[in-house]
Amino acid sequence: MLRRDFLKLSAGTAAAAAFAPRAGAQGALKEIRIGYQKTGVLVITRQRATLEKHFAAVGIDVKWVEFSSGPPMMEAMNVGSVDYGAVGDSPPVFAQAAGAAIVYAAGQPITNGQGILVPKDSSIRSIADLKGKRVGFTKGSSAHNVVVQTLEKAGLTYADITPVYLTPPDAGPAFANGSIEAWAIWDPYFAIGETKQNGRILINAREVTKTNSFYIANREFAKTHGAILQQIVDVTTATGQWAEQHRDEVARSLAAITGVPLDIQAVAAARANFVIGPVTDDIVATQQGVADRFYKLGLIPKPIVIRDIVWRSTAT
Repeated sequence: MLRRDFLKLSAGTAAAAAFAPRAGAQGALKEIRIGYQKTGVLVITRQRATLEKHFAAVGIDVKWVEFSSGPPMMEAMNVGSVDYGAVGDSPPVFAQAAGAAIVYAAGQPITNGQGILVPKDSSIRSIADLKGKRVGFTKGSSAHNVVVQTLEKAGLTYADITPVYLTPPDAGPAFANGSIEAWAIWDPYFAIGETKQNGRILINAREVTKTNSFYIANREFAKTHGAILQQIVDVTTATGQWAEQHRDEVARSLAAITGVPLDIQAVAAARANFVIGPVTDDIVATQQGVADRFYKLGLIPKPIVIRDIVWRSTAT
């Protein structure tokens, strides 16, 4: 993907002592801007106001900005209008290839909640049956990677399908009315398609490949406010640990913040993984595989090295 194409994707109480803000680390920072989507730990973090509570003591406000998918969030982060956010595996690959000012701050394995849907009465019964079909997904998103690797699994190429690039809000109706014959997507849209739009799971992403989601930061923010970024990661991680043990409350939180019905978010929350950790060597290797594959297919204009933009905290 060329840089001009990447730019077109834009859309526009104190915490526990272990996470106490470090004196002087925040400098002149007055506001942290967090990008989030309709699912995941950051939605729960917003609903529980854990970051707001954490940073209140040092006078730092938290602003939340919702995105329909990862690519526009990466562009917002690149231009400095978002400091921190959560995305799937593909958006940061496209962003890094376009020279975006981002770093990987934390990682989270995806164990469920994304894949490819087909209509329940579809004749598509195997991956091989996708040949010649219209497959909808968001360009540059984690679903893009799922499609590429799913095709490889069946010995098909990207040229064997007709990709239809749609945002999740547009893809849902297209799937429901038959404009696309398959839909690669993640929760909660995956659950919506499955339970409300007569969808059938053709393949779960976990059956095809290891995938990860990431917590990404603006590069200058990470450089200038590294101690603050570490605290954001720590609070986010703690919220994820809480979520693992409180899935019913998580579903209610997700529904309250996103407006997606509770029964849908209950499906998503029940099968989600909320464990956040460092960007390990294994995660880097998996992500490098995504980048190498996209370069080989001509989806990004140059090879990239994932490790080059993995942030390492120097906070003590």
